[in-house]
Amino acid sequence: MKRTLLLFVLLCATTFSAVADKGMWLPSLIASRIKDMKAKGFKLSAEDIYSINQASLKDAVVLFDGGCTGEIVSEEGLLITNHHCGYDAIQALSTVENDYLTNGYWAMSNAEELPCAGLKVHILVRMDEVTERLAAGETREEIIAKAEAEGVGFRAKVESMYYGNQAYLFIYREFSDVRLVGAPPTTIGKFGADNDNWIWPRHTGDFSIFRIYANADNEPAEYSATNRPYKPARHFKISTKGVKEGDFTMIYGFPGNTQEYITSDAVKYIAETSDPTKIELRTQRLDIIGAAQSLSTETRIKYAAKQANIANAWKKWQGEVKGINRLGTYDKKQAYEARFRSENPDKAYILDSLAAAYERNIEGYFNYELYSETLRGIELQQVVYIAADERLSDEERTEALKLFYKDFDVNVDRELAVAMLKAYDNYATAEASMLQSLFEREGGAEAYANWLYDNTKLGNFESFMAADVETDPMTEFAYAATEIKLEAMKYAYRNLSNIPDIERWFRPYVKALMEWDKERAFFPDANLTLRVAYGKVAGYQYADGEYHLPQTTLEGIMQKDNPEIYDYNIPQSLRDVYAAKDYGRWGVELNGKYTVPVCFIATNHTTGGNSGSPVLNGKGELIGVNFDRTWLSTMSDIEFDETLCRNIICDIRYVLFVIDKVGGADWLFEEMGI
Repeated sequence: MKRTLLLFVLLCATTFSAVADKGMWLPSLIASRIKDMKAKGFKLSAEDIYSINQASLKDAVVLFDGGCTGEIVSEEGLLITNHHCGYDAIQALSTVENDYLTNGYWAMSNAEELPCAGLKVHILVRMDEVTERLAAGETREEIIAKAEAEGVGFRAKVESMYYGNQAYLFIYREFSDVRLVGAPPTTIGKFGADNDNWIWPRHTGDFSIFRIYANADNEPAEYSATNRPYKPARHFKISTKGVKEGDFTMIYGFPGNTQEYITSDAVKYIAETSDPTKIELRTQRLDIIGAAQSLSTETRIKYAAKQANIANAWKKWQGEVKGINRLGTYDKKQAYEARFRSENPDKAYILDSLAAAYERNIEGYFNYELYSETLRGIELQQVVYIAADERLSDEERTEALKLFYKDFDVNVDRELAVAMLKAYDNYATAEASMLQSLFEREGGAEAYANWLYDNTKLGNFESFMAADVETDPMTEFAYAATEIKLEAMKYAYRNLSNIPDIERWFRPYVKALMEWDKERAFFPDANLTLRVAYGKVAGYQYADGEYHLPQTTLEGIMQKDNPEIYDYNIPQSLRDVYAAKDYGRWGVELNGKYTVPVCFIATNHTTGGNSGSPVLNGKGELIGVNFDRTWLSTMSDIEFDETLCRNIICDIRYVLFVIDKVGGADWLFEEMGI
């Protein structure tokens, strides 16, 4: 086992020597990349990036709310992430009377910071390789239990790398007292909304500010009025010197999902079946929600976070399909596999086995994705599950129901149910189920959906409390949907290729690739564990004769400003600042104008989960907050094209400008060292 592991590590080290901006590198192994990083402008050491013996940059990075990244920027636990990462928390705190989404929120002291129920952040304590421990017979559960017993608030998980060729233990401190400090109005934090999403040039101030609290011993604790701001081991220093094309950039964050090593079988499924189907289904949902939001402020607030969550991947998948087709990724994969076969005839059986495994599992995985995009999106069934949950006390059940109905509209849900049940009936390849019999009983999927909402008594909190939930038609539907869910969830894996029957063949395949393709830079696929990516500030050739510069400014915001369109109707205070050119210390001469920088782009390899990641200069100073990729980059989860792939960053100077000139919250600057 030790010889096999040593061989694998040596293979990784060999391929690490390849020079490229692409890659998401484990911080504990970053020493293998330092030479290349320094050649491109990095000034620090590997120990500065990741250390378990002293404070390092890793101690200032947090996993935010289980799916984003954030960065600590003060000795008082002040944290910056994206506006869209904090969106759920901001929405949950908003009401028609206190609409923090539309108007923003700025605490003017610690006392005004708002507790965010359910919001958690995790800070990595350390990562350990546990490949040999698992091979020796220790279970993941045993390894995790030992790790979590080491400290207060410790949480751990074991993650596979390179499809099981390696395994790592990640130990975190989990903080559950997190409070909202500041958020710009949505028309700054989400400026341009879906229309501008995944687009460059971009003018979005996609940031929000929170604070981590801890107990008197600086340890994780549940919310308490006596808790104090958390004292981190390390926080990021902020640089306001700005950026220029060619400058070194480093991303430190929690990328969620890439598929660097999948075969042509998976690429074909993604481009021809999965993405097109999901795009169509989400288009229907977004049209229904958008129409309802346009008619009511209350509905707009209720469905703001839901709409944003649906729309983000919807537009990403569109770019992904275009990118895969434009790059010819399927043909490239087939050619690569053909070369592997010809040069490794004794290992060609691995590709044959992979192809057979895909064929066995594609239908099941499609039905899982179909369930997720249709039946799971019908919200009212959730109250049936709440009513049946025996773990809840009566008081807890009542509170859970109130929380559900707070952001629910039965008329919107009815329209969604009609559309999604029709779509499920049209696409499903699963065998006949209880749900199909319900469709037939009422004369089809659409007729059944209308009958269901005509007869349910669970449409609002008051009628729910008076209803007989057991005999309600929604309970019958929930049981039918659960039958489908139980079958679908057998395929509930991050990607098609992670299904065990398929993944088992990727372990020898990736190992064989490493032994064969010595020129390729191998890095583990993203799986929401801490990674380093580095590159440079760079524009790109968008189309023939059209070069996109790497920096945008306040002028671009004013050109898009439109009071008649919600997503472009900037706050009057920003108009006033622009009219007076009252930029203060944030004004710069750029492209021949006195202005304020807003966003910039770089060549860092990023994906979902990197939202909110700190973007650092060569000295390890914070220069921006990562929030998106360009539309031509969305296929980078599968194929990274260094000539076109760019991540989009909110310039830290624009963050500070908005805090100062729009929010009037410059009291935060002293603790940030500004």
